[in-house]
Amino acid sequence: MSDKQINQNQYEYKAEMKQLLHLIVHSLYTHPEVFLRELISNSSDALNKIRFRRLTDANILDPDSELKISIDVDEKENTFAITDTGIGMTKEDLINRIGTIASSGTLEFLKKLKDENKSADANLIGQFGVGFYSAFMVTDEINIESTYADMNSKTYKWKSLGEDKFFIEEIEQKPRGTKIHFKLKDEFKEYSQNWNIKSTLKKYSNFVDFPIYVNGEKVNIVSALWHRKKDEIKEEELNDFYTFISNDTKPPLDHLLLNIEGTLNFKALIFFPETAPPNLFQDALEKSLQLYSNRIFIQDDCKELLPDYLKFVKGVVDTEELPLNVSREVTQSSPVLAKIKNVLTSRIIGQLEDWAENDIPKYEKFYNNFGSLLKTGLNSDFTHKDKLIGLLRFETSLKPKGEKVSLKDYVKRMAEDQKVIYYIMGDHRDLIEMNPNLEYFRKNDIEVLYLTDPVDVFTIPYIFEYDKKQLKSIEKSDIDINKDTVKEPVSESQSKNIIELFKKVLGNKVEDVIESKRLIDYPVTLVVGKQGFDPQVEKMMQYIDKNFTHSKRILEVNPSHQIIKNMATLMLVDSNNELINNTILQLYEGALLLEGKLPSPNEFLRRMNEFIEISTKKD
Repeated sequence: MSDKQINQNQYEYKAEMKQLLHLIVHSLYTHPEVFLRELISNSSDALNKIRFRRLTDANILDPDSELKISIDVDEKENTFAITDTGIGMTKEDLINRIGTIASSGTLEFLKKLKDENKSADANLIGQFGVGFYSAFMVTDEINIESTYADMNSKTYKWKSLGEDKFFIEEIEQKPRGTKIHFKLKDEFKEYSQNWNIKSTLKKYSNFVDFPIYVNGEKVNIVSALWHRKKDEIKEEELNDFYTFISNDTKPPLDHLLLNIEGTLNFKALIFFPETAPPNLFQDALEKSLQLYSNRIFIQDDCKELLPDYLKFVKGVVDTEELPLNVSREVTQSSPVLAKIKNVLTSRIIGQLEDWAENDIPKYEKFYNNFGSLLKTGLNSDFTHKDKLIGLLRFETSLKPKGEKVSLKDYVKRMAEDQKVIYYIMGDHRDLIEMNPNLEYFRKNDIEVLYLTDPVDVFTIPYIFEYDKKQLKSIEKSDIDINKDTVKEPVSESQSKNIIELFKKVLGNKVEDVIESKRLIDYPVTLVVGKQGFDPQVEKMMQYIDKNFTHSKRILEVNPSHQIIKNMATLMLVDSNNELINNTILQLYEGALLLEGKLPSPNEFLRRMNEFIEISTKKD
């Protein structure tokens, strides 16, 4: 026996108990309510032990008693009591197990833990008795009454004031199990309130595998569905459970029930919401998966269990293998945690792939709600990048509004001589379809992906290629135009003179001026040089950095357009005609207007009015 017996009932702690308790109360826990979780966990462990024993041994005390946990509080007396019908404790248990917190290395260990801000293995909780002693946060004296499960066992009472001694005495015989009771400190009297205990239990212990009663009323009425077989769970139970953990009144789109056994053991019940929250990127990250250890709540939103781009799912993960810190309040980064994350990520992506292949309406519903968040995984999860690319969906120039296609579908429809996957970015489809750069592709039935999601600006650059085919913006100047769409252009010399005049008038406003082969109905268009950014990318960069400077564009001129032909004719008469110069400026600024980058609308309108005045002037 490690403790020195002072008299028949009194025992002296070996370690400096006051210092030890100060560390426990003030350093290891940040929320006093966790004392209830720890006591529930201890009771659940005791009940599990007696449940296992009575399967093979009928010769035990009170063999037919209900396996339960009862909590009784009295607001007037400011008292708290928790009773279980578990395996109970002998006198030796009370001395050696409850008193083991006094082992010589405990204080040194906990001091080091605090100083180095490190966490300890979950098994140390039981070894040190820290979980039980967390009750000293809310009381000055703890009493235990316990009767062990063996026949003819006696009942013993253990008492401690949290100082340097504890007391044990034999008392009147009680039923099998353990009762822990105490009077609460005045500043923690809320834990003698019925509603407060119920609320705390709902948060921490709602799925304990034994009934919990508070002043005679059963409170854990939602069962731990993830511990049941799939064919035993009704849809109504799933919907109720989803509502319970998510506060979402709508039924989930679907769920995933996992029971992983082998080198890694955990259970999980994961739900896919039917609709996205109003602020997807904020709300989806606030509460995703709850972490449990043997049905005992550990953490409300365990961010280590999933990558951010999958945080739209809701549910629970239950494992006994996850190392925790000594207070169980913060999970410890570990190989086990990383393995659980990998399995969950793969299974969730696998579920999405199955919908995309076999239940297209369901996947479309999911993607319309959560596709934006899913895309963000492209630049963070390189392990699953190829699978995520396969899950992407886009509207295109060849499909009706609202219909989306995969890159796989796009490639199947490509012409044999097409080597590139084309895309264009814009705020919405209607605006994209007004873009002059789309003319050539529309004329020649070449499919173009419409990227209207703001997230595309950050994700598409991380794809690079698909099926060995490069993804390229049609707003780039260096795209291959295989078919000559120019009809009845001005002469080669006229075209050269027009281009030179454009360069002279625009000067350093543009990177270059070249003859266009992509335009059909528009006289000019602005395209991006090899080193430039797409207009949508620049718009986003300017939003992030107000001092961001737009790159200069290349202006393409359509030599077959009537306006350009008219300008060529005017140049033959008077190459210094001011009307030609103003026309060049107006065409350039009109192209800027389409991009939403017109610097001086007043000047543009003034010049436009001059053109109207000239065109309406009587000879």
